[in-house]
Amino acid sequence: MSNFALLFYFAFSILSSSCTVPKKRNDMPIIGVLAQEVDSPQPQKASYIAASYVKFLESAGARVVPVMINQTLEEYKTLFNSINGILYPGGDASIVSSGYANAARIFYELAIEANSRGDYFPVWGTCLGFEELTYLTSGKQLLSKTNTSGVMLPLVFTNGSRESKLFKGFPAEVLDALASEPITENSHQLSLTLESYNNNTDLRKFYKVLTTNSDGKTEFVSTMEAYGFPIYGTQWHPEKNAFEWTRPYIPHSPSAVKTTFFLADFVVNEARKNFHKFEDEEVEKRALIYNYNPVYTGNIFAFEQTYYF
Repeated sequence: MSNFALLFYFAFSILSSSCTVPKKRNDMPIIGVLAQEVDSPQPQKASYIAASYVKFLESAGARVVPVMINQTLEEYKTLFNSINGILYPGGDASIVSSGYANAARIFYELAIEANSRGDYFPVWGTCLGFEELTYLTSGKQLLSKTNTSGVMLPLVFTNGSRESKLFKGFPAEVLDALASEPITENSHQLSLTLESYNNNTDLRKFYKVLTTNSDGKTEFVSTMEAYGFPIYGTQWHPEKNAFEWTRPYIPHSPSAVKTTFFLADFVVNEARKNFHKFEDEEVEKRALIYNYNPVYTGNIFAFEQTYYF
């Protein structure tokens, strides 16, 4: 082969490798965040979403649509087919009988049905959302009281969990920090104990336990992912590290903030695998959370900013 031909061959090889067509993905993902009831409803203030969940998703390149409570089944179905994933946030609504619980159930069932036919639709649950997922999967209230309200904890990784879908993209330094430093914020009075998980066939078959924690007496599940579906949950709050400042037990170290962003990146990249879309651009624009203004609530509430609906 002549020098010219050899040069051409190598140039073509480099060009071909750099121009490899990426796998199909949605680079404009929209994720729904579920609202929940306020304790004392008022006009235009009957439900809310903490702004930190919105910032969490936006930080990784997603847009957000609020999923309102007390909508009709048809309205929820239409919205499901318009968004690319859903996040169930923390809070104090009932996981059995509330507008939050009802909407979560509908989207969970729609997600199971969609994923079963190859329509990839991720579901993420944080704290209350994690607890909601355990109820939706098992059909039972399996939570137990733990002393875990306002504590920072390191994670205890189960065997092989660092190679799980959720954690395998994390840098080793962040995983090491999660295992050795108290950088996960816990604000829950109820937990799924490891014993309850092990004793429930539905949960064992559906979820893999990725991490556990303990309040000193009781070991509980703190991170899980479904085996056959893109459904994930953390009992701890990844969004707070970067976006909430009202409590002294929220960690803000570099490793803690990196945890926020790597979790957000994972959630949003899962939504990029979905290709639902709104019927037209105007409908999409009316649905986005940009139509609402967050209110400063850090002086009276656990959240720095809150969206009210």
